[in-house]
Amino acid sequence: MSRDRMTSHTQTSLAFLGSMLFLIGAVACSGDGDSPPSLPIASTGTPGAEEAVGERLFLETRFAQAFKVSLDNGGNINAPNIGDRVVDTVETLNAPIDPGPFKDLSMNCRACHLVDDVLDAPRGGMRAYADFARRSPLPARADGKTVAVRNSPPLVNAALDRPGGVLFHFDAEFNSMEELIAATFTGRNFGWLPGERAQAIAHIARVVRSDDGTGDLAKEFDGTPFRVLFSGTDASIPEEFQLTSEFRRTIGSATDQEVFDVVVKVVTAYVNGLLFSQTEDSGAPIRSPFDVFLESNGLPQSPNANEPPIDYSRRLLQLVNSRESAGTLQFVTSNPNRTDGQFQFHTQPFSFGAQELAGLKMFLAEPAALPAAPAELTAGKVGNCVACHAVPNFTDFKAHNTGTTQKEYDEIPGHGDGAFRNLAIPTLATRSADDLPATEQHPQASERFRAVPAAGTTLTDLGLWNVFANPDMPAPQDKIQNILCDDAQPCSVSQSDLLNRAIARFKTPGLRDLGHSEPFMHNGQFDTLNDVIDFYIDVSDQARAGTLRNGAPQLQGIALTPSDIAPLVAFLKSLNEDYQ
Repeated sequence: MSRDRMTSHTQTSLAFLGSMLFLIGAVACSGDGDSPPSLPIASTGTPGAEEAVGERLFLETRFAQAFKVSLDNGGNINAPNIGDRVVDTVETLNAPIDPGPFKDLSMNCRACHLVDDVLDAPRGGMRAYADFARRSPLPARADGKTVAVRNSPPLVNAALDRPGGVLFHFDAEFNSMEELIAATFTGRNFGWLPGERAQAIAHIARVVRSDDGTGDLAKEFDGTPFRVLFSGTDASIPEEFQLTSEFRRTIGSATDQEVFDVVVKVVTAYVNGLLFSQTEDSGAPIRSPFDVFLESNGLPQSPNANEPPIDYSRRLLQLVNSRESAGTLQFVTSNPNRTDGQFQFHTQPFSFGAQELAGLKMFLAEPAALPAAPAELTAGKVGNCVACHAVPNFTDFKAHNTGTTQKEYDEIPGHGDGAFRNLAIPTLATRSADDLPATEQHPQASERFRAVPAAGTTLTDLGLWNVFANPDMPAPQDKIQNILCDDAQPCSVSQSDLLNRAIARFKTPGLRDLGHSEPFMHNGQFDTLNDVIDFYIDVSDQARAGTLRNGAPQLQGIALTPSDIAPLVAFLKSLNEDYQ
């Protein structure tokens, strides 16, 4: 039995909930005649209903600051069409998609985390809850910012359990999904400036209280007003939207903060449910060509109990080599889950053959020691990718400096090679609040080290450096310190040295379904996977030469040649997902 929670707008979510309701009904009807009668759904609620309601809130366009402005100017709270230009089109690497799916509306979560919204549009296609831009567009405000600092990350599998607990965003700013969603609803992506959080919360509460269910989005979800949905007990609520007590709130008597908190809680449930297809028992992924290859050959699809992913990855390489030597490996030539044998949304063949196998072996191969030896550099075929992207989730859930920031900074006109290495970065003793990201406590901070680089400036993005030891961001500090200390307990490294270790470090992304999340890296710097592998070949040379500032030591173990790029890319494409 498997589950697939990579859901799309309304239709797929309701299909999932329908299957859940079938299971609930089957359980309720089983047993003998002496079983107590089941409570009515209106009393207990429907497990999973929070995900359907959360999807509606995820799509809600009236939470943005631009919509508040329209209301302040006499607009109708149940008429969301206000013409916020930031969502009129969908930015791509080439010409924008015009019109976008939210044309004439205003910002919402889905505008930066698309799925099938522009599936058939020129330059469009499926997304894994990401967008097509290098940096997502922002609503216009007085600060003059037009794009987010970083690329929009895919949300599918974003909430996977991880050792040491969860941290979210590229710089690990958020300690929980709830914190991330609350900050998004009240932050710059929705048009709110630092210092406007209270305004944002009051506005969102007003929208929830005043919604009458007549808007087009509400009608797609059966037209139930929010205040009725959150009550959970009204007989008019369809079963698939009847929230359980955990997610209910009496909107009429709740404070603004209480209304906001329950909105965040329901949206969190929705985002946490966005998972690629996996087995019910072990949670092993099952629908990419790589996963079908493992299953077809009887290879383990997930680590054993208490087996670290890196040890599982090494065991998998041994098993693959053994089966290949014995001539017993079977390749994948078609998709067993579809009658045509192909992907539903990827244009590539659904296959895992000799080239993908060669790429897998390079991906899992490690050098004898760091740095890679000259003979290894000549021979190639050692990706050392597994050092940060262990199977099966293809991430270590940590943070590393891969050189992306340095490359972008040095390529700015007027900078040149060595500019980032020589950039003056404050120490813990000299760093001030003005150097750090703007917050509610310091709304006028310069954000100069969490900024889009530009010619004629020293603006750049230092990742974890902006968050570590930042008194305005207390929640993630312990987890970030563990990352910077390499999990050593107790940590004997000084806070000042740890801050230096944090320079230009960003969280390790997962590698599944990369075909639906380009461009790549936190700054959207690379258009293709070939570009990414070519970059790692170059940056590994820099790491070994000592010219990469604060570079991840794992980079020194990469020993690849240009001829290794095609097999590695073929393997990475075999991690593309097929959706139910």
